[in-house]
Amino acid sequence: MSQSVLAGMENSAVTVLKRAIELDNESRLPDALVCYQEGIHLLMEVLKATKEEAKKVHYRKKIADYMDRAEKIKEQLNDLKEKGKYHEQIKIPDDATGFCYEKLFKPYLDSFVTEVWVEDPYIRHVHQVYNFLKFCEMLVKGPCSVKTIHLLTSLDNAGNVQQTSGLEEIKQSLQRYNITLEVKYSPSIHDREIRFNNGWIIKIGRGLDFFKKTQGRFSIGYCDFDLRHCHETTVDIFHVKHTKNT
Repeated sequence: MSQSVLAGMENSAVTVLKRAIELDNESRLPDALVCYQEGIHLLMEVLKATKEEAKKVHYRKKIADYMDRAEKIKEQLNDLKEKGKYHEQIKIPDDATGFCYEKLFKPYLDSFVTEVWVEDPYIRHVHQVYNFLKFCEMLVKGPCSVKTIHLLTSLDNAGNVQQTSGLEEIKQSLQRYNITLEVKYSPSIHDREIRFNNGWIIKIGRGLDFFKKTQGRFSIGYCDFDLRHCHETTVDIFHVKHTKNT
C-alpha cells in the first residue's frame, strides 16, 4: 500500500472517529456505535499496512481504547433496551441537510428485522408516495431481511388515483424481492410512527414528509435525499422489548 493511500485511510479513520465522539457526547449512542465500529475497522487496516513499530504501538492503543468504548456503549444500549427505557431525541433544524432515511433508520435495522409498520396520514400526494418508495428501497437494501411492510395512511379525499395506483405499483415491485406490502386506510389516523419488530420505534413529528421541495428536477438533492434541505422537525426513538403486532 502506497504512503498516499495509507495517509488517506488514516485521515478517513480520524474523521469517522471524531464523528463517533461527537455523537457519543450528544448521547446518540446507536449512531456513535456505528461510527466507532467503522473507524476501528479503518484503523485496523492502517495497522496492517504500517511498518514502523512505534506507529503500530500507537494504533494498537487507539484501537483498544475505541473498542473498549464501543463495548461499553453496546452494554449500555442492551441494558436500556432490556429495561424498556431507551429514548433518544434528534432535532432536525430548518433547512438542514444530511438527514436521509438511511442516516435516521439504518442504526436501528439489523438482520432480525422482518416486519415493519408505518403509520403516517400523509402518504397521499405524489411526492409523499415517492418518500415512501425511498423508505422501502432502504429496507430492500438491508441489512435487514424484511418480509412484510404494513402501511396505515389516510385516503386522499380529492380522488387522487395517483395515490392508490402509486402504492399498488410499489406493492407489485416489492413482490419481486419477496416482500409483501399491506396497505390500509383510516379517516381518523393522526399520529406518525414507524416500528420494527426488533423493538425499535421511531416517531417523526412530520412523518416521512420532512424534506423540502427542490428548485427543480435537475437540482442537487432531487435524487439524493442526504443533500435535500429539511423542514424543522423532531425525531423520537424508543425501544420496547415487545412491539405490538397491529
